[in-house]
Amino acid sequence: MMFDTDTLQTLLNLPDLAIDRVVLGERRTLQIHVHSTLEGTHCHRCGKPIDHGYGLGQEIKLRHLPVFDYHTVLVLRPKRYQCHSCEGRPTTSQMLSWYSPRASVTKAFEQQMLLELINSTLEDVSLKHAVGVDALQGILDRRIEPEVDWNGIETLEVIGIDEIALKKGHRDFVVVISAYVNDRLRVIALLPARTKAVVEAFFRSIPKRLRRTVEVVCSDLYQGFIGAAKAVFGKRVLICADRFHVARLYREGLETLRKREFKRLRRTLSKASLDELKNAHWVLRHRRADLNADERRLLNRLFAHSPKLKEAYEACEALTAIYDSRLSKGQSKRKLRGWMRRVTNRKLTCFDRFLGTLETRFEEITNYFVGRRTSGFVEGLNNKLKVIKRRCYGMTSLKHFYQRVYLDLNGYAKFGTVR
Repeated sequence: MMFDTDTLQTLLNLPDLAIDRVVLGERRTLQIHVHSTLEGTHCHRCGKPIDHGYGLGQEIKLRHLPVFDYHTVLVLRPKRYQCHSCEGRPTTSQMLSWYSPRASVTKAFEQQMLLELINSTLEDVSLKHAVGVDALQGILDRRIEPEVDWNGIETLEVIGIDEIALKKGHRDFVVVISAYVNDRLRVIALLPARTKAVVEAFFRSIPKRLRRTVEVVCSDLYQGFIGAAKAVFGKRVLICADRFHVARLYREGLETLRKREFKRLRRTLSKASLDELKNAHWVLRHRRADLNADERRLLNRLFAHSPKLKEAYEACEALTAIYDSRLSKGQSKRKLRGWMRRVTNRKLTCFDRFLGTLETRFEEITNYFVGRRTSGFVEGLNNKLKVIKRRCYGMTSLKHFYQRVYLDLNGYAKFGTVR
């Protein structure tokens, strides 16, 4: 195949270079020897423009985007220039805009690899494009910084805070700080520990202009998160205990009673009666309104054997109904106080732990009814993070995990632009 240099120059789409010669190598590799058409550079020591030529530097090879389905490598000897203003007259190699210092690939190739890495592993992309894993990790290190770029954020009205374990067995927890930025859900930061001090330090690192825009912080019921938010934002910002975590806590009370009652029923009921209750534990986890006729009959058979379980189930239904109602914060407080009295009077001890939390976090829990804010977006985000964690199994570096999270969630918007 004949390679026309003018056509190649157009296909490369790189400024400030000219083609010297083209070498067709093995395994469909195209080596294109190029030279710079720019004159001069800036001294690496004083920063002044310099144009006194001092020969050529060592040859560098840079992987570029494929041309005609050939692996393309650009071979360049950078021009060198000497500075007469600095002591010792140091020399500086010219660097062109389309590659980074000490890189083995062009910026265009970097961008393509970043797109390839979205929802893929380093190993998969390495095999697919014959690029070393270390080279791919180097691209991530150059293009994705773990520090927050506050300059690109105008407001932080609602902040979500939650946690995720990087390792199996609920080990190595990291804190996930997220928010909607320009109508896109973004992971703002991953923090290495879930202590109040670490979370508070991050909140204080938010520039004052952005801290003033925060209206709501949605969190679970963990004291460290709530305490950190209160310490930094004070009473001006609404600290809202997420509905999902509240519901999980009171349903844990129902589940505790369910296990205890099922254990009792297995001792007291006949095998035929137990067979009639098959799958009742699954039905008990759903709201009555979502059950079909057969499931309702199954639930009623269970309640005939366990009236206490019926009371607890109805208490959960009543609490969910409060959350579903369009109430003001004052109305929700009165409704919740009434619910607490009924549960206590009926001696439903399975809810004791939840009642203690409700007393302690009453303000944060009822703040949900002010605008019905929820960190459901955080839970949805955490599910995505778990998928990323499984795909990157064995990854222990928080920095590298952040890079993959940023890439998978924001990569198309950030790196999918035309060169």
